[in-house]
Amino acid sequence: MNIVHCMDEWRARRGSLSGRVGFVPTMGALHEGHLSLIRASVDNNDVTVLSIYVNATQFNDPSDLAKYPSTLEADLAAANAAGVDWVLLPDYSQIYADGYRYQLNEESFSRQLCGTDRPGHFTGVLTVVMKLLNLVVPTRAYFGLKDYQQFELVKGMCEAFFLPIEIVGVETVRDQDGLALSSRNKLLSPEGRKLAKKLNKILSRNETDESVRDALEGEGFSVDYVQLRGDRRFAAVHAPGYTHPVRLIDNVQMESLK
Repeated sequence: MNIVHCMDEWRARRGSLSGRVGFVPTMGALHEGHLSLIRASVDNNDVTVLSIYVNATQFNDPSDLAKYPSTLEADLAAANAAGVDWVLLPDYSQIYADGYRYQLNEESFSRQLCGTDRPGHFTGVLTVVMKLLNLVVPTRAYFGLKDYQQFELVKGMCEAFFLPIEIVGVETVRDQDGLALSSRNKLLSPEGRKLAKKLNKILSRNETDESVRDALEGEGFSVDYVQLRGDRRFAAVHAPGYTHPVRLIDNVQMESLK
């Protein structure tokens, strides 16, 4: 497995790669959900590239950025075992040499759901993903469907800008009790972890959004939103953490509500 810190070096090496290139962009703290994306890429491409970069521009809360988990040594070991060929480890100065003067905005869906309470979040996401896609030039890029809003926005961005990249959504990986795997789960207190496992079960009820929200709040969650949109119900909640409440998101297809 090749590890590259310098993006100028990567760009020089990128031209030597042949065949189908799969790309998995992450912020590290890899778990089985990330590994499912990596395995999908390894199975369907000739080369798999993984990026690990904690993107500061998508955090509207500095304290949230400060407590984001970092497990680089374990991440690299897991990536190597999963069959990753290249790992990119850029820093802020390389990704945002412009000082974040140039930004990519979406003016509709990015302002709904998670975008309502996290101003600038999806601008940071789309900007960094566009930069990474331009660096990697993949055939396919892989995103987890737990972050379904992000998946739809990235896919729409590529279509709008005529990028010849297939954006592949991979189903959410869950713990045995139904909690969607997330790097943030490590920040949950024991009390918060017991509460968190109830999120998906309540979200899956064949009830109105208002009833589901009431049920979540009744269990002890602080709720940002519960919203049915198209064939999916989305939710964002907060559960107790070791130092601060931990924000969790999930979504359920309407088919599972019938």
